[in-house]
Amino acid sequence: MPGKVLIVDTVATNRIALKTKLTTASYEVREATAVSQAVEIAQQYAPDIIIATHHPGGQDATQLCRALAASPLTSRMPVFALADGGDPAICIHLLTQGAQEAMVKPVSDSLFLGRVRSIIRARNTPAPFYMHESLCPAPGLAEPAGGFALPGNFQIVSSGQPRTSACLSQLRKRLGGMVTQTTPRDALACLRQKTLPDVFILTLTGADETDEEQLRVISTLRANATARHCGILVLQTQPHPVAAAHALDLGADDLMQHGFNAEELVLRLEGLLQRKQQGDTIRRDVDARLREAVFDPLTGMYNRRHALSEVARLAVRMRQKGLPLAVMLVDIDHFKRVNDAFGHASGDAVLVETARRLKSCLRPLDVAGRIGGEEFLLVLPGITEDEAAQMAKRICRAYRTTPFTIPASVQPIHTTISIGLCIAQPEDSPPLGTSQSAQDLVARLIDRADQALYSAKHGGRDRVGLIRSAA
Repeated sequence: MPGKVLIVDTVATNRIALKTKLTTASYEVREATAVSQAVEIAQQYAPDIIIATHHPGGQDATQLCRALAASPLTSRMPVFALADGGDPAICIHLLTQGAQEAMVKPVSDSLFLGRVRSIIRARNTPAPFYMHESLCPAPGLAEPAGGFALPGNFQIVSSGQPRTSACLSQLRKRLGGMVTQTTPRDALACLRQKTLPDVFILTLTGADETDEEQLRVISTLRANATARHCGILVLQTQPHPVAAAHALDLGADDLMQHGFNAEELVLRLEGLLQRKQQGDTIRRDVDARLREAVFDPLTGMYNRRHALSEVARLAVRMRQKGLPLAVMLVDIDHFKRVNDAFGHASGDAVLVETARRLKSCLRPLDVAGRIGGEEFLLVLPGITEDEAAQMAKRICRAYRTTPFTIPASVQPIHTTISIGLCIAQPEDSPPLGTSQSAQDLVARLIDRADQALYSAKHGGRDRVGLIRSAA
């Protein structure tokens, strides 16, 4: 199903005409005749887009925009306003009142459906990033986000610079950010740079060859990993509904089809910038949450849950290849004394440096994790018992002979580690596809490595304990 649409119009024939177009395109359509009814349906139905007709002296789409904005359940829902004739300047009024798109009828079917598709695509693209809002609701004392926003970076992409000089001058006066101009070729060359504009403004003049080059820019931007989240606004110097619909389907976010109008362009650019910055914030938040789910925040190593899952994965893989798997439990000796004598900040410094030293000893395919306060897990696939034992001894020796610089002590301090080593032979590992047996093996491996670690501790610390088989 392409999406869910809510039509809001007091005129039955208008609703019928719109519903026919949308259902033919396989959209699921609901109808409302009044603002109150529309808000109620929107809260229950959660449409992807709301299409509202604006009648001079009749139904006012701005009332619907205000009503939707007043409810947290509907404030994000995009409104596509269709003005019933009149001055195209009415579109500017509708945009200022909260509509995401506004067009004056009549609108060609190809452009209308293309704009509906682009709005729904933009709404649904970041949907996975919004999931965390329901899974991790804001605390009860959380305040609404402030209105501060960073100034944007806008770039006009045009084949003819003289045509856009007036546009540049006016935008620089009205927008707080940077406004630059480039050619389609140079715009694509900039993709290799780390700094990209927040919004590209592509101009279509009606010249087939020039417009084709601009359209290729849209598809290239959307296929590029670094530029795919940039906003794209298409500015047509003269209306061309088919070309406009094609640009929207290629990935343009917004469209102006009646030439340059500074006031309207600024409104649309500010809307694109706001949506882009919101998306960037959400992506950063999700990336941070994913890292928290996988990595230990202090040391940057895998956390316990992920490290143990890596043991299971590597155990299955080693059985497939007929290779052994080494598991080491590393514990800092008398770590409590460091905390008691120098404070927890110094203890944290020792943990961070310990993690760095351990990771520096490993191969790229090895896995390291912090699984307890001062306890670390090292997993080394495809290594023999003798090789693993020699590596563990080298780690112990290097740790003992290299002192630690900590915040609370002028003089570096010395400490040691104990290591419990266990080797899983291929015949110990579970066959592919048996998750329960993999979990059982992980439990056995960790238990045996823990026994080896206890042996090293009991034997005087600063040494390696070894258990030869996980069976």
